[in-house]
Amino acid sequence: MSHKFLKLDDELYEYLLSISLKENNLLTRLRQETAAHPLAEMQIAPEQGQFMALLLKLIGAKKILEIGVFTGYSSLVAALALPDEGKLIALDVSPEFTAIAKRYWQQAGVDHKIDLRIAPALESLDYLIAQGESGSFDFAFIDADKANYYNYYQKCLELVRTGGLILIDNILWSGQVIDQNIQDNRTKAIRLFNEKLHQDNRVFLSSISISDGLTIALKL
Repeated sequence: MSHKFLKLDDELYEYLLSISLKENNLLTRLRQETAAHPLAEMQIAPEQGQFMALLLKLIGAKKILEIGVFTGYSSLVAALALPDEGKLIALDVSPEFTAIAKRYWQQAGVDHKIDLRIAPALESLDYLIAQGESGSFDFAFIDADKANYYNYYQKCLELVRTGGLILIDNILWSGQVIDQNIQDNRTKAIRLFNEKLHQDNRVFLSSISISDGLTIALKL
C-alpha cells in the first residue's frame, strides 16, 4: 500500500471535481471572474471551499472569523454554510478587492451574515479580544500575508472556543517549503509556522495536501 497521495494530472483532477464538487452558480461565476484577476492565484480552489463548508456544517458553526478575504470566494462559501442567524467577521485591507466580494455576497443574499472590517488584521483581532470576544468563535480561516501567520494563529487561538477549528491555507507553499535554496521571507515564515504548530500542544491537528496544503487545528 502506498503511503503517498496520488498525483493528480489535469484529467484526474477534473474527474475528482465531476464526482464531488457541488458549486452553486454564484460561486462558479465568482471563481471565473477572479480567474481573470492579476492575483488570481490568491483564490482558494473550489474543492477546498467545499471542504471548508463541510467542516462548518460538521461542527455546527454559527460564528466564524476569516483573515484574508480577497474577492470573497471563501467568505461566500462560509456564509452559505452558516445558518441564517450565523455571523462571519471578515478581515481584509483592500476595499478594491472586497468590492467584488460584496457584490456576490449581496447577490447570494448572505451579506447580512458578513461583517467586513477593512483594517490591518492584527488590529482588528486585538480589538475583538479587547471587546471580550475571546472563546466565542467556532471557526477561523487564515489565508493572508504569510509573515504574520503565527501572529494570526495566536490571536485566533485566543478567539476560538475549545473544540473549535482553525483552518490555515498555503502550508505547502507550492512545494517551496522543502527547498532550502529558497530563503525569501514568506517561505521562511511558512516553514517556521509549520514547525511551531507541529509542536503546539494546545491543539490537535491534521495537515492535508488539498490545493496548496491545509492544516486543520482543533483547539483543545
